[in-house]
Amino acid sequence: MYGSGYQQYFDYSDEKVDDILCIDMKSFYASVECIERGLDPLKALLVVMSGSDSPGGLALATSPKAKELLGIDNVTRNFQIPYHKDLHIVPPRMNLYIKKNVEINNIFRRYVADEDILIYSIDETFVRVKASKKLFNLSPYQFAERFKHDIQKETRLPCTIGIGDNMLLSKLALDNAAKHAPSMIATWHYQDVPNTVWQIKNMTDFWGINRRTEKRLNNKGIYSIYDLAHHDFFEMKESMGVMGQQLIAHAWGIDRSNISEVYQPKSKSIGNSQVLMKDYVKVNETKIVLREIAEQVATRLRKKGYQTNCVHLSVGYSRSEPTPGFSRQMSIPKTNSSKKLASYCLLLFDKFYDGSAVRNLSVNYSKLSDGDILQLNLFEQPEELVSQKILDETIDGIREKYGFDAIYHASSRLEGATAINRSHLVGGHAGGMDGLT
Repeated sequence: MYGSGYQQYFDYSDEKVDDILCIDMKSFYASVECIERGLDPLKALLVVMSGSDSPGGLALATSPKAKELLGIDNVTRNFQIPYHKDLHIVPPRMNLYIKKNVEINNIFRRYVADEDILIYSIDETFVRVKASKKLFNLSPYQFAERFKHDIQKETRLPCTIGIGDNMLLSKLALDNAAKHAPSMIATWHYQDVPNTVWQIKNMTDFWGINRRTEKRLNNKGIYSIYDLAHHDFFEMKESMGVMGQQLIAHAWGIDRSNISEVYQPKSKSIGNSQVLMKDYVKVNETKIVLREIAEQVATRLRKKGYQTNCVHLSVGYSRSEPTPGFSRQMSIPKTNSSKKLASYCLLLFDKFYDGSAVRNLSVNYSKLSDGDILQLNLFEQPEELVSQKILDETIDGIREKYGFDAIYHASSRLEGATAINRSHLVGGHAGGMDGLT
């Protein structure tokens, strides 16, 4: 990076060119459901709805036509969806979507090595074609056309593709150009930055800028990506640290991340959250669900061979409540006991809960350590600790072999409990083949 006063620029000759394709499956869940029903995914009106039997059900995916004609997006609730005689409202089938995702990524594996593929999400994949260009005698754009053709031929699913010199530019090309191009393919290079990246209208359409960051930048007099690129690099570094440096580099189209490097977080944590299908106003029902989540995450701890020293609980209140909820944590003696961890979560809940209607619960265990050493203390008999450990391991073994339904607390049969139903879900949503008409 070079600069004199406010005249700063990056020397692109120092940057690598990786020939990255960012492939996005258009309205993936909805498109899969359309194909399964013999419908055109680009013309049919279809919504994939989680909890379609409840007014609070949430739209997970919407076909392009349903978005355009009915204004349905991925945060629309069931009760907000307008009636239309041709609208299909269907439940999610996560196992099917995972199967299709595997099929699509196996298409990419015909052309590139595994280290050149980064599965970003179930509907979006980065593919580096630099090493395969000579082998197949194809340009990056021709690779994009080949991928589109093969995916369409074998799955009949539509996709859009952004091409860039790095992952950032391919993603920006996808989100800001490919989705609006007749070919559904767009290419952004370093030399195109003034006419592409700097022309992005909404700052929140830029990778890494959310509403909060946008407001922070606005306070600095930065109202566009062009403004960001030309803001004083050293002032940004001083005021926003590494994130500020990265934002300016990104505004110049610079991204030095390597598609082959797997991110390893510095601090480990394991958790789970659940958006409830209704407002929970009875405290005993809320506690049942909280205990179920706490024990579920404890099971995951044991399966990975971890113990935790910190419990974190977040409780989100209903939109009708004046406050959003609370988020609290506490340090605890090292453990992975379901009984103990559930009791700590309930302790936090009892201490900070104010009686509001609850809509979201989240449990997270951090400060993890390896090993399964039983930590004795002065307040509990060693025999009791050993018995609890054996019980946890026995329950884990039964559920691993026969499923969650094989053994559970009687409270999971009470009103408000969710664990039994959720045990049949994949990724929090229905995984089976029900709903096909």
